[in-house]
Amino acid sequence: MSFFSFELDPALAADPVFDLHRRGKMTMSATVPLASRDDLSLAYTPGVARVCEAIAEDEALYPDYTWTSNTVAVVTDGSAVLGLGNIGPKAAMPVMEGKSVLFKQFGGVDSIPICLATQDVEQIVAAVTAMAPSFGGINLEDISAPRCFEIERRLDAALDIPVFHDDQHGTAVVTLAALRNAATLLGRAFADLRVVISGAGAAGVAITKTLIAAGVHGANVIVCDSRGIIHADRAGLGPIKAELAATTNFSGRAGGIAEALIGADVLVGVSGGSIPEEALAGMAPGAIIFALANPTPEVPPALAHRYAAVVATGRSDFPNQINNVLAFPGIFRGALDVRATTITAAMKVAAADAIASIVADDLRPEAIVPSPLDPRVAPAVAAAVAEAAIRDGVARRTAAAAPAEAPQPV
Repeated sequence: MSFFSFELDPALAADPVFDLHRRGKMTMSATVPLASRDDLSLAYTPGVARVCEAIAEDEALYPDYTWTSNTVAVVTDGSAVLGLGNIGPKAAMPVMEGKSVLFKQFGGVDSIPICLATQDVEQIVAAVTAMAPSFGGINLEDISAPRCFEIERRLDAALDIPVFHDDQHGTAVVTLAALRNAATLLGRAFADLRVVISGAGAAGVAITKTLIAAGVHGANVIVCDSRGIIHADRAGLGPIKAELAATTNFSGRAGGIAEALIGADVLVGVSGGSIPEEALAGMAPGAIIFALANPTPEVPPALAHRYAAVVATGRSDFPNQINNVLAFPGIFRGALDVRATTITAAMKVAAADAIASIVADDLRPEAIVPSPLDPRVAPAVAAAVAEAAIRDGVARRTAAAAPAEAPQPV
């Protein structure tokens, strides 16, 4: 079929998924009237010049009189899209559009999907830095490890607006919320949980750091990659994995996933691989299994239930979906409301605690996190994140001064 053809492939035309995505999932609307000459003179020339001059004299006015106070860039290079891998920027656009509509629906946050035609770290950092004045925050998405760590670190250092790699921190925040509630439900001491994380990519690294920041003892955490357990004596560790080795697995346990799971209370799978049943048999009784690879969990839920008292996945067709949409809309809503300069570890932990609190009074093995559609989630997360930003000294305004809601289209 020609690229310029207006005829849809018959097979695609009959598919409701393609029907929904035709011409994209989002548009742009004005928030001011443009029905008269007076309207035009206020929204554009000559009125707009007065606003430009005021901002030129005092840049602190910029977020008050532009959309930047409520707008986030959703940026990808298409190198690690869902479970599809390195499919490039154009094929990544449907996911970025989806992210943007979730931002709007659940957090009232406007966002623009930006798919960069480069996978070079220097070029990505330069491009995002150059366009940053147009936004109040940067959501990095579907950028492969280990480049994603350097890109986020450098952008966070260079910019005075929040930079958040959702594949790392969104997953980690919701995982922390779910694990807190699972531990409470089972009467376990959170700090003493013996945790195995299968996968040392973006999500695995962030989950490890977040759990330790929230109080799990690093000595009780073991991280595995495709070569097995990460430990200080293992040769060939890069900087990220060397840091993991220094902060986890203090006993120096070696081997593969089966050895890692001996006596473990918790398995968090973010690897996309498959974990055999004989490895699960070594876990402690009444274990917790979060098999988060999507669409195919590392452990099928039916099998996981043979060894675990609580099971979660990344899928919407099973209970306890660890879904990033529970986190990122509220995190950015709270950060934007107080005009935070960055997103701190305490802000992420606060977000997780807020998510966990939504279902704290009705915990059940099949309900350790709220539904992504629960309207209480984003406001609770936003409030908790804003308060944490103020406590951490990274807020440029108080939550009380924040607008009640974003402007609505006319």
